[in-house]
Amino acid sequence: MDAVTESTFEGRVLGHDRPVLVEFWATWCGPCRMVAPVLEQIAVERPGLDVVKVNYDEEPAIGQRYGVLGLPTMLLFAGGEPVRSIVGAKPKATLLRELDEALSWR
Repeated sequence: MDAVTESTFEGRVLGHDRPVLVEFWATWCGPCRMVAPVLEQIAVERPGLDVVKVNYDEEPAIGQRYGVLGLPTMLLFAGGEPVRSIVGAKPKATLLRELDEALSWR
């Protein structure tokens, strides 16, 4: 998963032509470490979905802009707009169900 910063967020997420799942995480966050391998798997299994991460400690302005209050928070962007927010470490099946449900209109 690629890391996204304030300088790359617009092009990598908002200006992207396909859906992007953004994980807001921090190095001290245990649940973030738990969900990271699951997100890596999803990135491989869903080639039409880009998965990127934002280190909240290093890039707090991005998280604040989108109302991120807890970690991990995953925001799904489609067409440059957030369409789903998933807070906390979830099992892979739950994440896939929420992503598929949010993208079913595409």
